[in-house]
This record gives sequence, C-alpha cells and structure tokens, in this order.
Amino acid sequence: MWRHVVGGVLRRERLAQERTLKDVAEAARISVPYLSELERGRKEASSEVLAAAAHALGFGLVDLLALSHRELVRPVRSTTARLGRPARAALRGNVRLAA
Repeated sequence: MWRHVVGGVLRRERLAQERTLKDVAEAARISVPYLSELERGRKEASSEVLAAAAHALGFGLVDLLALSHRELVRPVRSTTARLGRPARAALRGNVRLAA
C-alpha cells in the first residue's frame, strides 16, 4: 500500500541521516508515536504532515513523492525481468500496486 512505501522512505531517510524518531518528530512538530506509525505504514497522513516530515529530513514533499514513486516502480521492473517477452510487452507502461 502507498502508506507502507512512503513510511519506508521516511524511515530509510531518517536512518541514513542517523537521526532519532524524537529528533525528526520534534523538527516536524508531530508526536514521536505518530511518526513511528507513519514509518511503519500504519497511519494515513495528510499532505501537510508528509510535507512536515519531509522538510524535517531536509527535502520537500515532491522529493518524498519521487522517492516513493521509485520504490513502486522498482518491483515492477525486477518482476518483468523474470518474465518472458510477451509478458513484459503486456506489462509495459502500467503501474501496479501490491497490497
């Protein structure tokens, strides 16, 4: 689901910066438990909250969406690489979301 992808991106970026949940939550002005729930994909966040979390990590909402898009596209590419030529042609240009 979308919230799992976005949450994973937020967590990965936070850990790459070696920052704590508390540090990022304070910078985003959201609670630590809420940020934790976002990172684990358990909460749907408004665009305002996602923008605040992204900004706290040093990038914008558009960057968060772009990183999340890459995560969604990556599995499709690796899956289609294992498929035969007709299956790859049928999948070309489509976006798939997995639950």
